[in-house]
Amino acid sequence: MKARVQWLDGRAFVGESGSGHAVVMDGAPEAGGRNIGVRPMEMLLLGLGGCTAFDVVMILERMREKVAALDVALEAERAAEDPKVFTHVKIIYKLTGKGLKPANVERAINLSAEKYCSASIMFGKTAKIEHAFEIIEE
Repeated sequence: MKARVQWLDGRAFVGESGSGHAVVMDGAPEAGGRNIGVRPMEMLLLGLGGCTAFDVVMILERMREKVAALDVALEAERAAEDPKVFTHVKIIYKLTGKGLKPANVERAINLSAEKYCSASIMFGKTAKIEHAFEIIEE
């Protein structure tokens, strides 16, 4: 896997993934940024959310669960001192579907957290990760 980050100006950078997709990152105005993109640490949190969402949907589909929608909200805390690593992350899954079995949803989340989601495993080295879910009947 490869990636490239180029400095635009101020505190703005464009990152390009090895698969050819680009994203703008920037800092807060008080740090010299112009607020034109996500913060790099926000990118990490988004990556965690995307990684686990990908897994949970795929696992539930393999279980033949009828998932219509998934929303993953993440709430994170960081250390007060440098390096300001993530110390606590709560991941809240809101699933919509027909007859979703809570035991299968919980199993899919646990499999993602403990086996498949590389981002979860890395985050777990510095942060306590909590999971919660809500099922909405379609």
